[in-house]
Amino acid sequence: MIERNGDIATVQSLLQRYPVVGIIGARQVGKTTLAHVVAARTKSSTSTFDLENPDHLAQLAEPMLALKDRRGLIVIDEIQRRPDLFPILRVLADRPRTPARFLVLGSASPAMLQQTSETLAGRIGYHELRGLSLEDVGSSHWTRLWVRGGFPRAFLARSAAASDEWRRDFVRTFLERDLPQLGIGIRSTTLHRFWTMLAHYHGQTWNASEFGRSFGVADTTVRNYLDLLTAALVVRQLPPWHESVSKRQVKAPKVYVLDSGLLHTLLNLRDREDVERHPKVGASWEGFVLELIIRRLRARPEECFFWRTHAGAELDLLLVSGRHRFGFEIKRTSAPKVTPSMRAALLDLRLASLDVVHAGDRSFPLTDKIRALALSDLLDVLQPLRT
Repeated sequence: MIERNGDIATVQSLLQRYPVVGIIGARQVGKTTLAHVVAARTKSSTSTFDLENPDHLAQLAEPMLALKDRRGLIVIDEIQRRPDLFPILRVLADRPRTPARFLVLGSASPAMLQQTSETLAGRIGYHELRGLSLEDVGSSHWTRLWVRGGFPRAFLARSAAASDEWRRDFVRTFLERDLPQLGIGIRSTTLHRFWTMLAHYHGQTWNASEFGRSFGVADTTVRNYLDLLTAALVVRQLPPWHESVSKRQVKAPKVYVLDSGLLHTLLNLRDREDVERHPKVGASWEGFVLELIIRRLRARPEECFFWRTHAGAELDLLLVSGRHRFGFEIKRTSAPKVTPSMRAALLDLRLASLDVVHAGDRSFPLTDKIRALALSDLLDVLQPLRT
């Protein structure tokens, strides 16, 4: 088992500040394992309820009676199965001296987020758990992480074939079972076709009209599909940055399949050789590195953008943290160079710095404010924006 120390520390910190903490993430990403580790390290007693276990469901038939006298840490897994528990948690969280704290685990469904925002406002802190990162596996394993993705079972599989098989099973189960359990009634074959098409547009600007024509449905329908997969934490929509500069700028988001391993499965790529021969290899690497940077810097979603003008200038990732702006270009090369587009971004966006993250093994300055940053040096060079 890989101990995810950064995620453990974040959850422990949230439990000190909130009576209820939610760990949200896609299925099989490691939420239950993380909760067990946190529970094992707590000094108080622990109670665990798995809402996929019929015995545990029966114990919570009368939730107030089952929970009100318990002390310490109470873990409730698959919380989206019982949204009626949230009002009960609000009452228990408001008790004097907070005799118990609650760690709830579930998929990030719209229903779950709506329930908690309505009933637990100010009482719950969220941690969004994604796949394994460089901090978890080490910089020397970045190629394996890129090809297989960050789901623990896919990354740790005994062979590339076993990893590919696990990811294919995940895609099928996610569409046929997990999404319907979240109240999503769209046919699995429809969403599979949409997700596969999205994989071929990975790293490109979203075009609802084009997707709508391909599916023979309205723009609003495919937009709904995109939002559903985003809410389920398998797709990232990276919004454009636009402000009152003189150049016309793109205002549609870029779309990425969040996990590189799932991207490769949707593209029917089984191993590293398949990935490196595919026309989407550059886009795949861009999305992978983009996630590594965001994870390393602890950047919030509202701080992350891309920038592109209709004249052709662009920047893969713009991080806006307070009054500071940091730029990142991602190049699958070992010899990055300064381009006119980089100079335009540096000037127009008033960047504090611009890093060109590349696949080589050496980091070096390109100009006063532009640096070539080897992916293998990312953990050593980049420091989190916040702890």
